[in-house]
Amino acid sequence: MIVSSAFAGKTYAVLGLARSGLATVDTLVASGARVVAWDSREEARALVEGKAELGDPMEIDLAGFDGIVVSPGVPLNRHPIAMRARLAGVPIIGDIELFALARPTLPPHKVVGITGTNGKSTTTALIHHIIEQAGYPTVMGGNIGLPILSQPPLEPNLHGVGVYVLELSSYQIDLTHSLDCNVAVLLNITPDHLDRYDGFEGYVASKMRLFEMQSFDHVAVASSDDPLVARLFDPANDEFRINAGSRTRVGSTEFAEHYQHLWPSLQGPHNAQNAAVADAVALELGIHWDQRQNALASYASLPHRMQAVRTLNGVLYVNDSKATNAASTAPALAAWPAKDGKPRIHWILGGVAKSDNLDECAPHFGNVAHAYTIGEAGHMFADLLRPHMAVDDSEMLSAAVRRAARIAQPGDVVLLSPACASFDQFRDFEARGDAFAAAVAALE
Repeated sequence: MIVSSAFAGKTYAVLGLARSGLATVDTLVASGARVVAWDSREEARALVEGKAELGDPMEIDLAGFDGIVVSPGVPLNRHPIAMRARLAGVPIIGDIELFALARPTLPPHKVVGITGTNGKSTTTALIHHIIEQAGYPTVMGGNIGLPILSQPPLEPNLHGVGVYVLELSSYQIDLTHSLDCNVAVLLNITPDHLDRYDGFEGYVASKMRLFEMQSFDHVAVASSDDPLVARLFDPANDEFRINAGSRTRVGSTEFAEHYQHLWPSLQGPHNAQNAAVADAVALELGIHWDQRQNALASYASLPHRMQAVRTLNGVLYVNDSKATNAASTAPALAAWPAKDGKPRIHWILGGVAKSDNLDECAPHFGNVAHAYTIGEAGHMFADLLRPHMAVDDSEMLSAAVRRAARIAQPGDVVLLSPACASFDQFRDFEARGDAFAAAVAALE
C-alpha cells in the first residue's frame, strides 16, 4: 500500500467503496488523514467502520475538506455531488490524483500512462510485461488490475528506477489534475461514452488532458495509423492540439507488422498497433532491442481479450468479451481473413448496444461465415447483418455457442466479440467471457 506524508493532517471525503474506494480509505487513513466515507450499500459501509467516519457527502458540511474522492463511475455531468462540491469550494478528485499528489514522497520512479478508446488494457499489460522482462521494478494499475494505491511503492534496483504503468480511462483523467507522466500514450479515439461529455469534441478534450498535464521535457507516444490521433499531434493543426511542449514519438505499425509473425499472442492489425506503441514506450525507457523482442514474443493474451479458449475438432474458440463497442470488435474480425475465398469466422455478438449500427465492422463482413446474435441488441443486429451474411438470432450465449459448434468446419474460428456492453444478461464483460468459456468447455 502507498502511504504518503502528503496527506497527513488533511481531510477527505470518499464517495463509493468498491475496490478503488476501499484502497483510497486505507491509504489516507494510514497516511494520517481524516476520512469520511460513504456508499449507498450498507455492506460496503461496514467494510470501513472503525477506519473512517461514516457520512454522506451530499449531507455533511464540506467546509475545510481538502478533496472529495469519487469513483470514476460517478457521472459528474449529472450527479449532484459536482454542484455541491463547487459551492463548497472543494475539488473532486480520484485515486489517480491521490497517487499523483503522493509521487514527490515516493522513491525515484517513472510513470507511463496509457489512454485511448480501444486497446488500452492490452497495451498496458504489454508495456508492463516488457518492462518486467527487462528487469525493472514495475506494477500496473489504474483501469486494470489492482488499485494503484493498494500496491507497494517501487524501489529502484540494479536495472534502474521503478515504473508505474497506468491504464487511464477518460473518466479517470477527468478526476486527475496533476499527473505528470514521463511517457503518455494515445492509441486511438472513436466515439464512446458520449452520455458523459459535450459531444465527441468533449470526449477528445478529456483524453488530451493527459498530455496537457505533462512537463515540457516528457514524452508523448502516438499511434501512427489512427487518423484523428495523427491530426491531434500534428504541429500544424490548431483545432485539437496538445498544449504541453512534450516530445512526440510515433509507434510505427508498419514496423510492427514486419515482426508480428514472431509474436504468437499479438496477431491481427489491432495488435500490430498495440505492439508498435508498446515498443516505442520501451525504447523511450531505454530498454534494448533484444529485450523488447523477447518480451513481445513471450507475451500472453489478457483474459477476455482475443483469448484462445480451446481448439476442438479443428475449430478455434476465441473469447473477446472485452470488445464492448463496434470499433473494438472490428480488429478481431480483421484478424482472421477469408482463406481461399472462404470466410472462417463464426461471430457471436450482441448485448446492450452503444449505437444502432456496426459501421466500423462493415469492412470485415467478408471474413464472417455466420453471425449469431444474442441479448438486447440481438434482433436489431440480426436484421442489420442478414443482407451481408447468414445469421442465427440465438438470443442466449450458450445457444449461440452450440449452434456455431454444429456449423463450424476445421480451420474456422468461433469468436465471441460482442460489440456491446454486457449488462442485459451478465454482471460485466468478465462474467460474459467466463460464460462463453464454460459453454465451450461443455462441448463434446
